[in-house]
Amino acid sequence: MQDAQSPGSTQDTGASQNGEASTHFGYSQVPLGEKQGLVNDVFHKVAHRYDMMNDLMSGGLHRVWKDVLVGKVHPSRRAPFNHLDVAGGTGDVAIRVARAGGPQTRVTVLDINGDMLAVGRERAEKKGFGEQLTFVEANAEDLPLPSNEFDAYTIAFGIRNVPRIEKALAEAYRTLKRGGRFLCLEFSHVEAPVLAKIYETYSFSMIPLIGRLVAGEAEPYRYLVESIRQFPSAEEFAAMIERAGFQRVGFTRLTGGVVAIHSGWKL
Repeated sequence: MQDAQSPGSTQDTGASQNGEASTHFGYSQVPLGEKQGLVNDVFHKVAHRYDMMNDLMSGGLHRVWKDVLVGKVHPSRRAPFNHLDVAGGTGDVAIRVARAGGPQTRVTVLDINGDMLAVGRERAEKKGFGEQLTFVEANAEDLPLPSNEFDAYTIAFGIRNVPRIEKALAEAYRTLKRGGRFLCLEFSHVEAPVLAKIYETYSFSMIPLIGRLVAGEAEPYRYLVESIRQFPSAEEFAAMIERAGFQRVGFTRLTGGVVAIHSGWKL
């Protein structure tokens, strides 16, 4: 678990040597304007193996975590329900929401990466949810969507890759209806010392190795592990959600704190 002064305890934006704003990309410090392109490159490389790698890296636990997330969304099975899933290109969460809701459930899947969205469109059609899902290529920091439009907003394992998290949270607040719910599933900080040590060793030793053997790429998975370590603690991220205007903010740790589900309401 990182201490209060570690790089992961804030979004860690500062200034580069030439005075330009900077932020972290994994453990590297990069100009703020370059981070999105670097993140995009990572996900272009892993798009077609993304969910398979999630199964291998988490031992299938990501499916359980996403089921818990969608259980909190609780879309209506009888009334219209308009849902927004951000950074959800492969459709893994969106299809779960559509399946949990009724025929009047509509899900907008938004992702900045076109390769991820292509995987999602194909999967939605194969699973029979092509009519209920709409795919939009756009940035979480600047949603090309109306205000007060959605009953719920989810983002799973995506917020830590956003260069300006505060802007993404503000856009989530803007696009939700009054009474709408924000839900974020993200990696967190393991609290139990023994589990934390095991998790640390596994993350930095095994995950890049799995990436190299299965996907032919180690570096994207090394970045993903580093980005997890740089993300704020659950308490700090909850404070960011509150500052965005959400109320009744809380979080639930799962699997010993490996991940947390954050919740806030636009009231």
